[in-house]
Amino acid sequence: MSSLALTTAPQSAQPLAESVVQSVDWLAVAPPTIAAVIGLAVLVTDLFVDDTRKALLGWTSVAGLALSLLALVPLLDGDRATFCLSGSPDVCSYTADRFTLVIQFMVLGGALLAALLSMTALKDNRRELPAGEFWFLLLSSAAGAALLPAARDLATLVVALEVASLPAFALVGIRHGDKRSSEAALKFFLSSVTATAVSLLGISFIYATTGTLYLTQIADRVQNVDGQLHTVTQTGVVLTLIGFAFKTAAVPFHFWVPDTYVGAPLPVAAYLSVVGKAVGFSGLILVTVVALPSYADVWGPALAALAALTMTVGNVGALRQRSTRAYSAVRLLAWSSVGQAGYLLVPIAAAAYTDDAERAIGSTVAYALMYAAVNLGAFAVAALVGRTRTLNRVSDYRGLYASSPLTALLLGFFLLCLAGLPPGIIGLFAKVTVFSVAVDAGLGWLAVVMAVNVVIALFYYLQWTALLFRAPEGEPEPHRVPAPLTLAIALTGTVGIALSGAPQLILRFADTALF
Repeated sequence: MSSLALTTAPQSAQPLAESVVQSVDWLAVAPPTIAAVIGLAVLVTDLFVDDTRKALLGWTSVAGLALSLLALVPLLDGDRATFCLSGSPDVCSYTADRFTLVIQFMVLGGALLAALLSMTALKDNRRELPAGEFWFLLLSSAAGAALLPAARDLATLVVALEVASLPAFALVGIRHGDKRSSEAALKFFLSSVTATAVSLLGISFIYATTGTLYLTQIADRVQNVDGQLHTVTQTGVVLTLIGFAFKTAAVPFHFWVPDTYVGAPLPVAAYLSVVGKAVGFSGLILVTVVALPSYADVWGPALAALAALTMTVGNVGALRQRSTRAYSAVRLLAWSSVGQAGYLLVPIAAAAYTDDAERAIGSTVAYALMYAAVNLGAFAVAALVGRTRTLNRVSDYRGLYASSPLTALLLGFFLLCLAGLPPGIIGLFAKVTVFSVAVDAGLGWLAVVMAVNVVIALFYYLQWTALLFRAPEGEPEPHRVPAPLTLAIALTGTVGIALSGAPQLILRFADTALF
């Protein structure tokens, strides 16, 4: 009896071992992996580098993010996947498709520009910002943000979300001895943890009713959920949406944004405004359109209402900013980012009401790419002005053209892109694309709300733009532009101008299949 057990045990263990052990497609996972490895290397290297050579850590981090971007090039040939079920090779935890690559490009590109801004900030505030810890946290967050759009199961999705978020909490409060920074980090942390707990509860409900964490399997099984569990599934959908709504700064989950942006180092605020939003929106798209298309009657109206609220509250909040208030420029950009989040939510909501959901999602991606480039450019100019005007008020930008003509022209261009006015052609086309998606989906009322909000936003964007060209009060103060800051402004300006000259470079995503 015992000898029979001994002879049969290896035979039964072999299939189990084969199902657990699998090969990893390292090329597919290279972009987030490179960022994570470089982050660890920078943290260890910091122990052996003296204070006079800390700039090497910054350039190493910039090079690591650039290398992560280059790792996307070999993936353009076709979709790749890894960490798949042995019996179902098409059910995987990590997929590098077109959607993944576009979001990873935006995330890693945004992190690269934030890193360039950070090099100047670290040099100017050497005593307040520890270099090694800063670069490690930034690269770790970027690695998590790059992992999230590739996640195709809820467990990987949550892990990637937290890897992107937890270092961001520390980055917000990393300034030594700054009460504003500490308060902002605490508010950001507590509200984010609450939202994460709510979304985890929702995910647990979805898992309980479907018996799987894989998004494609959830999409199949959720349609056949027992009628008695239908309410549980609906509750799980709503709770999961609440968690991701916080990450996207959708109203009423936006209250952390203004104080967090003001309290954080400016490069970190720039990072959160673009990369943080990309994380939230990509997760929201995966949960709704990929995993829960059959529950569009639940998440569609909810996201449409959130979009209307978010764009209205964000634009009204930006409109109410006083130009002489301390940090009003950063606050205006913070409220503006809330308003822009409302525009980004419109196509996702429209995906619930149309048969062509991929076109709707493509419109969100195209708008997000435009927003990322020009918003980072506006933050780059704000970082430049903030070096000499520490309170960074909107009124401090008066007469910027007299002291820095090219910088003023670029900031005016970025603001006009956000407003959707020529010569910011890409901003205009992106808004028209989102508007048309809402109309085609039968959401005429949401298109009207969007049009009204665009008019509201015109006022504060044009008011700031006009201030740049007014006569300065007193002698114009020249702004010395360090090399990393120059590079960041030049890159965002070049991308914005190129996209305005050839908007089809990103608008084509609105007409192509991303999944």
